[in-house]
Amino acid sequence: MLKTTTNPDFFESKVLGHPAGLFVLFFTEMWERFSFYGMRVLLILFLTAALMGDNPGWGWSSENAGALYGTYAMLLYITPIFGGIIADRYIGYRWAVVIGSIIMTLGHAAMAFESQLMLYIGLGLLVIGTGFFKPNMTSILSEMYKNFPEKKDGAYTIFYMGVNAGAFFGMMLCGYLASNLGWHYGFGLAGIFMLLGTIQFWLAKPLFGNIGEVPTKEMKAIEAARAAASKSDDDKPNPYTTVDIALIVITTLIGLLYAFNDPLSKIGGINLFAFKVGTWDGSSFMILLVALPLFLFLVISRLMRYTTVIRHRMIAVIIFAFFTIFFWMSFEQGASSLIIFARDSVDRSLIGTSLTVFNVVNTLLTVVPLLIISWVLVLLAKQTYKKALMSNVVLAITFLGIWGIAIWMLNNEFSKTASEIDPSWFSILNSFFIIAFASTVSKLWDSKYNPPAAVKYGLGLIIMAAGFGLLAYGAYGMQDGVKVSMIWLVLAYLFHTLGELFLSPVGLSYVSKLVPARMIAFMFGMWYLAIAIGNKLAAILGGEIDNITREYSLSTFFLIFTIVPVVAGLLVIALNPVLKKLMHGVR
Repeated sequence: MLKTTTNPDFFESKVLGHPAGLFVLFFTEMWERFSFYGMRVLLILFLTAALMGDNPGWGWSSENAGALYGTYAMLLYITPIFGGIIADRYIGYRWAVVIGSIIMTLGHAAMAFESQLMLYIGLGLLVIGTGFFKPNMTSILSEMYKNFPEKKDGAYTIFYMGVNAGAFFGMMLCGYLASNLGWHYGFGLAGIFMLLGTIQFWLAKPLFGNIGEVPTKEMKAIEAARAAASKSDDDKPNPYTTVDIALIVITTLIGLLYAFNDPLSKIGGINLFAFKVGTWDGSSFMILLVALPLFLFLVISRLMRYTTVIRHRMIAVIIFAFFTIFFWMSFEQGASSLIIFARDSVDRSLIGTSLTVFNVVNTLLTVVPLLIISWVLVLLAKQTYKKALMSNVVLAITFLGIWGIAIWMLNNEFSKTASEIDPSWFSILNSFFIIAFASTVSKLWDSKYNPPAAVKYGLGLIIMAAGFGLLAYGAYGMQDGVKVSMIWLVLAYLFHTLGELFLSPVGLSYVSKLVPARMIAFMFGMWYLAIAIGNKLAAILGGEIDNITREYSLSTFFLIFTIVPVVAGLLVIALNPVLKKLMHGVR
C-alpha cells in the first residue's frame, strides 16, 4: 500500500509508473535547460564573431570572451547556494522556481537586444535567476519522493533525461536560428521557451498539493525538535561561530572580486587589485595568500568539531571535490575553446552524398526524440487535463513551436546542394551520447564489474582526457588554412561524455552518502564551489586557444587537457586505499 503524502491524490495520476507531477517538473526543467544551453552555445560565438559579415558579432578576442564567460559560469554555481537557503527558510521551493524562471526570462529578453549594457544586465539576471531555480527543482523532486525511496532512482533518471532533452534541442535550434537569421533570434528563442516553461509549471499547481510550499512555523518547529531529540552524532548541531561567519564573508568577497576583476581588467581596463606585494600581483596575492589560507582554516576548524568517522568521511568528499576541479576545467572546454575550434579549424563543408547522409542523420536525431517526448506529453495530458487543463494547453503550444522550427530547419537543409554544418551543432553530441549510453553505464555499475568510487573517478578523468588526446592527434602538424576532419571532434565528444557518465553522478552520490544531514548544505556548497572554480579555469584556459596556437600549436593546446586529467586520474586511483579507509565502509 502506498504511504500517505501531503497530497493524498498525488500518486493516483500516473504516467509511465510515476506521478504526473514528475513530468511537469520534467518539462519545466527541459525548457529551462533549453534556454540555458541555447544561450550558452551562442555566447562565445557571438562575442568572437567578426564585426563585419553576414552575421556580425562583437569581434572580441577569445581571451576576453573567455574571461566574461568564465565569471558568468562560475557565478552560476555559487548563487544556488544562497537560493536554496532562501527557499528553505522563507519562500518555499515552488515560489523560488517561479521567481527564478521570471528573472531568467528577463535575462534572455535583455540579451536579445545585443547591446553591451543589455548583455551584462542579461547575464546578471541569468545568474540571479539560476540561483533561485537550480537547487529548488531537485528539492521539489526530493520532497515528492521522500516517502517513496524505492522510486527515487527511476524518478531522477527521468528528470535527467529532461535535462538532456532540453540541452539537446536548445543548442540545436537556438544555434541554427542564430546562424541563419541572426543572433537576436537565437537569444530570443531561448527566452520565449523559458517563459512558456514557467507558465506551464505555475498552472500545474493543483498536481502538487502542499509540496514545495512556503515553510510554516509548525514545519520548522517539527524539524528543529526532530534534530534536537536525535541521539546520533550525525545530527548533533555544529553552529556557525562568529569567526566562521567572518571567514565565510571575507573569502566570499575576495572570491567574487577576483571573479569580476578578470573580465573588468581584460575588457574594461579596470583592475580591482592594482597593487603588488613583493613579486606577487594583487589578484594572486589576495587569492593564494589571503583567501585560500583563510578558507582552509575555516574548513579544517569545522571538520575538527566532528567525531573521527564523520570527519574522515567529509575529508573524502573534499578530496573528490578537489579532483572535480580538474575534470570540469577540461570538460567545460565545450563551452569555449571547442566552439571556437569547431568554427575556425574543423572542415564542416558537405556536398553530395555526405550532405545527404548528414541530413538523414540530423533528421533522425531531431524527429525521433521529438516523437518520444510528444508521446509523453500526450500521456501527461490524458492524466491531468481535468486538474491542469491550461498547463497542458501551454505545453501543447511549446511543442507546436518546436515542431514548427524543427521542420523549417530540416526543410531548409534538404533544399541545399552544398552546406556547412553550424559550429553549434557539435555541442548537441554530448546530450545525445548521454541519452544513448547512460543506461549502459548504469547497468555496468549494477554488475559485478562495479569498481570503487576512486577508480570510477580516475577512469572518468582518463577517458575524458582521451577525447582531447584524439583532438591533439588530429590537429598535429596542421598548417595555416588547413582544417581538421570533423570525425575527430565527434569522437572527442563521445569520450568526453563517457568520462562524464563515469565521474559526475558518482561525486554527487557520495556527497549524500558520506556527509551527515546537518552538514549537507555546507558540503554541497563546497562541491558546487569546486565546480565553479573548474568552470572559471576552463574559460580562462579556453580563452588562450588562439595565443597558445600562435605561440606553439593547436595540438599543444589540446595536450594540456590530455596530460593534466590523466595525471589527476592516475593520482586519484592511487589514493583508492586511503579513500577507502576514510569512507569507513560506505560504498
